[in-house]
Amino acid sequence: MRILDFLSIDTIIASLRSQSKEEVLAELVEPIARANSRLDRRVLLQTLIDRENLGSTGIGGGIAIPHGMYDHLDRLMASFGKSDDGVDFHSMDNKPAHLFFLLVAPKNNAGEHLKALARISRLFKDPILKRDLQQARTADDIYRLLEESDLRLP
Repeated sequence: MRILDFLSIDTIIASLRSQSKEEVLAELVEPIARANSRLDRRVLLQTLIDRENLGSTGIGGGIAIPHGMYDHLDRLMASFGKSDDGVDFHSMDNKPAHLFFLLVAPKNNAGEHLKALARISRLFKDPILKRDLQQARTADDIYRLLEESDLRLP
């Protein structure tokens, strides 16, 4: 499984405008909703908020990986966003998150969901990638950086 199997350039937001956790989630849901007409934005957003209420997906180090399962999907889908200012995502290290990777999986596909989360987490262990992503200015640049890093992972 590769990151680009479920992330497209059209679902990358190079400069998030949001300033709160809920706003970030709503902003990251938009490109996924545009890519899948069967998806109900409000239901997906509530699913993600409910998941966040169980425990923050802010993993620290400036990274958050919000995720959830949704009924009306036939495949994994993701969006990526970058915030220059950072957003309080109630991360484990109590620092703002700057890089957000939102993952949505079909409800009947927990195995793929977990594999994708593990791959994303491994990708963000690379401090050079995190630095380069924070400096990237366009969706094209972000996509290229993720592609190159993803191809280096086993």
